[in-house]
Amino acid sequence: MAASRWALPGSLFLGSFAWSFVFVSLPFYIQRMSPLDEAATLRWTGWILGISSLVTVVTAPISGRLAARRSPKHFYVAVQFLQSGGFFLMALARTLPQMLAARLLLGLMGASSTFAFIMASRQGDARRNVAAIQSAMTLGQVLGPPVGAVAASRIGFVESFLVGGVLLWVCGALVGAGVPPQAPPAAGSARAGRVSPREVVTACLLVLVASSQIFFLPAILPQVLPRLGVAADDTLEVGGLVIFASGLAAALGSMAAPRLAEQVGERRAVAGLLAASSALMAALGAAAGPWSFAVVRFFQVLCIAPIFPLSVARIAPRASGGTIGLVNSSRIGAAFLGPVFATTLLSWAPPLAVYLTLAVPGLALVPMLVERRRWHRSPGDRAA
Repeated sequence: MAASRWALPGSLFLGSFAWSFVFVSLPFYIQRMSPLDEAATLRWTGWILGISSLVTVVTAPISGRLAARRSPKHFYVAVQFLQSGGFFLMALARTLPQMLAARLLLGLMGASSTFAFIMASRQGDARRNVAAIQSAMTLGQVLGPPVGAVAASRIGFVESFLVGGVLLWVCGALVGAGVPPQAPPAAGSARAGRVSPREVVTACLLVLVASSQIFFLPAILPQVLPRLGVAADDTLEVGGLVIFASGLAAALGSMAAPRLAEQVGERRAVAGLLAASSALMAALGAAAGPWSFAVVRFFQVLCIAPIFPLSVARIAPRASGGTIGLVNSSRIGAAFLGPVFATTLLSWAPPLAVYLTLAVPGLALVPMLVERRRWHRSPGDRAA
């Protein structure tokens, strides 16, 4: 039983590690293969990094509805194996359109995390299970970038894509062997359909805005770091360290989220974290060098990281598979919108414009959260 309890978080850790292991070097590989000028390459970079997430925004809610009627375990395993094939296609790509096509196919294969959240919501303490897989994903995001950056610089970009594909095979095998089969919930289950539309909309907006502030940066690091004084030959490894700092902050923020909500209430915690993160987003423009930039980014991500686990854990025990897929699609959509928006704006405006523009939606949501009638009270809010 202990082994099966850790099979799903372990698989999510390896999967998150594999994606971030590959993702950290992808903008640099695109820059190397591109025959275009810097502005055109930036636009291609944003679309290549974001296209899989854009497609998965559509497939995630559909996947959630399908898994709600069948075994999410079987879907999870199939998606991991299919996505490993997508990584192998990335290794074969030699032109920008080929890489875009490989990334688009990855998006069509769906989101394994949607099936993971559905499995977590059906097993015992849903809040604890959601927190466990979120922590596992975050830990993978912490460790993947520095290892991936070093691997790409030492063994090559293509070889690192192949390693990522093999790791996804391991993810599928781990859940296939270690997680017991799950029967679909009975029709009319009390668990489903008890989340109000306002709660769903609020959760989706929070996840979209928060995740955009997290996902935008890797796509523009090849252009931002030289402006901070980093030599061209060092941008890949320094970029890996910056992303590592962001991942570490995300892990710490996610772990602190439940405790913070208990102390000040979910509503106040989310409003305060959004305001602080948005202020720190603007402060990124004042960084004088790569290390001060990394420090500001660390605290900015530390503030924004708890938003996702707080939003998902709040509704997961009562939500249907389709609803979980919809909220998860907001996170996935941010992985498209963040890079595409950042690279497009940076092609004609300075980095400060990117940071300020991404800060505005976070600040815009704060008044909505401050109004009690728009943020349903929970036990964590009673002391607030």
